[in-house]
Amino acid sequence: MTSTARELADYLGCTTEGDAAARISGVAEPERAGAEDLIYVDAPMHVASAGKSAARCVIAPLGVALEGKTVLRSEKPKLAFARAADWLLRPPAIANGVHATAVVAPSAQLAPGVAIGPYAVIEDDVEIGAGCEIGAFCFLGRGAKLGERCRLYSRVTLYAGARLGRSVIIHSGAVIGSDGFGYVFGDGKQWKFPQVGEVEIGDDVEIGANATIDRGSLGRTEIARGVKLDNLVHVAHNVSIGEHTVVAAQTGISGSSAIGKNVMIGGQVGIADHCRLQDGAVVGAQAGIPTGKTIRGGQIVWGTPARPLEKFKAQYAWFARLPELAERLKRLEEYAFGRK
Repeated sequence: MTSTARELADYLGCTTEGDAAARISGVAEPERAGAEDLIYVDAPMHVASAGKSAARCVIAPLGVALEGKTVLRSEKPKLAFARAADWLLRPPAIANGVHATAVVAPSAQLAPGVAIGPYAVIEDDVEIGAGCEIGAFCFLGRGAKLGERCRLYSRVTLYAGARLGRSVIIHSGAVIGSDGFGYVFGDGKQWKFPQVGEVEIGDDVEIGANATIDRGSLGRTEIARGVKLDNLVHVAHNVSIGEHTVVAAQTGISGSSAIGKNVMIGGQVGIADHCRLQDGAVVGAQAGIPTGKTIRGGQIVWGTPARPLEKFKAQYAWFARLPELAERLKRLEEYAFGRK
């Protein structure tokens, strides 16, 4: 859509300096922006590139001078820019109408405005809320339920009984509700432990491409409102993830672990079973958290096994000096041996 600077400022709760009637129709980085693109500045190092940009409108904090630009003042320019992009840009449709090749069971319930792409399969007793878009080759198993305005890109799989809240976005190749990895050894073989529980995804959750979320074993796997999972994240059975937690790519969360609210988990983190990450914890990339460990609220941890950041940095500094220290030790041993 196209907006004026004043209209956008009113939506964002910003003040405007300059031409309030300037038109804004998109967003871009300063170097690639056109005249009607919006850009933002959140650090002094970006002022020069913003000043040279073809963009007429800039979101910037107080005290940043941008001569010749229309400036929307915000204490949090990056957040304001993200909100502006959400308002200005409408994602392209995943599907339009119900495609002739889609297979929709007679008992499936489709609310008004549901769109289903080519070769999608909708099994019996599936419920799809108003305004949902289901991409090509998606599979929605028996009894799955989707709230309003969900967007499933191509080849998403929902196993039977999976439940999604409103405005859930799931990217291509993701699998929701698969069996957890649970076995009991006996009589010379691995016996599959029952994987008959549930999986529930809250409102406004986004799940990256090729992510996998297992259903509960006997209980429930729960992803709360506002959680964002990157590509290739694996969430095992009976895991719970609290509101607005973010998890970066290639992280694995083992069974029955509980992740709190507003937790930040870096890429390639390994979380063993029955761990507890309390609200606001931060886990650095490639950290490893052993079975049953608790990470306290607000704590920043790194390394394997995960430990407080300051301790990790101190230990890593000594680790980096090991070749030098080994050489010194060798010389000391030679000196001591020579004296003997």
